[in-house]
Amino acid sequence: MHRADAVELLILDVDGVLTDGSIFLDDLGHETKRFNVRDGFGIKLWQRLGFPCAIITGRTGRAVLHRATELRIPHIIQGSKDKGQAAAELAAKLGLSLDRAACLADDWPDLAMMKRVGYPMCVADADARVKQAAAYTTKAAGGHGAAREAIEHLLSSKGLMEQALKLYD
Repeated sequence: MHRADAVELLILDVDGVLTDGSIFLDDLGHETKRFNVRDGFGIKLWQRLGFPCAIITGRTGRAVLHRATELRIPHIIQGSKDKGQAAAELAAKLGLSLDRAACLADDWPDLAMMKRVGYPMCVADADARVKQAAAYTTKAAGGHGAAREAIEHLLSSKGLMEQALKLYD
């Protein structure tokens, strides 16, 4: 049974979720990514309300590390070959059940993680199989505010939107 109001831990993929999936390479081979500031605000809001956030990604790169550091996301797993196992190990480290975790995903490598968490979510432009596995699909595409939308969905389900808004009123 999928319950958004039970979620305590949010796990995010990067490429296709926090970005639009594009990878930019300069003439020297340096990789850059474009992140959405509203997604960052949502992540900070989630954390400010006392909930942990993590990144689990199959790729490895300094751009992800810089963005995670900027957002003070302490739990970053890069280069994951098995995101389901990585999510289980992370939850155990935090002393949480995966039933109390949500993830936001977009493609096949995320399916193992989606099957293990209590509340799997995906972005609007996710693969069809990923959409079938999701309890919630954002209206926004990856890299275009989907993480912020998913976080607001979780906060609304928990009855915390008024409290969240008061932080900025």
